[in-house]
Parts: sequence; structure tokens; C-alpha cells
Amino acid sequence: MAVPFRRTSKTKKRMRRTHLKKTVGSLTTCPKCGATIRPHRACLQCGYYKNEEVIKVDEEEK
Repeated sequence: MAVPFRRTSKTKKRMRRTHLKKTVGSLTTCPKCGATIRPHRACLQCGYYKNEEVIKVDEEEK
């Protein structure tokens, strides 16, 4: 099995890993209530998706 001749420096290691980072997911606002939600998901505050009620939400939670 091959063994590296020299140790990989911190700079070389970090340059190799520069593209390995997390990205922030996109968010949109609900057109019905204005809450921040993920795209293509039903709103948990009002229960609407594409102007149709798909989740029954209690009035106390609103």
C-alpha cells in the first residue's frame, strides 16, 4: 500500500475543501398569511397550498 512521502499541509488541505460547504435553503412567503415557508410545501400557519386549504388548522393556533 502506498504511503504519502510528505505530509499534506493545512493550506493544501483547506484549498482542496473550499467547495465543500453547506448552502442555505431557499425560503418563500405564504401568499395567504405571510409566514415564511419552504417552497412547494403547505403552510403550517394557515394550512393553505396554492390557494386551497389542504390542512385543517385550529383557530387557536392561528
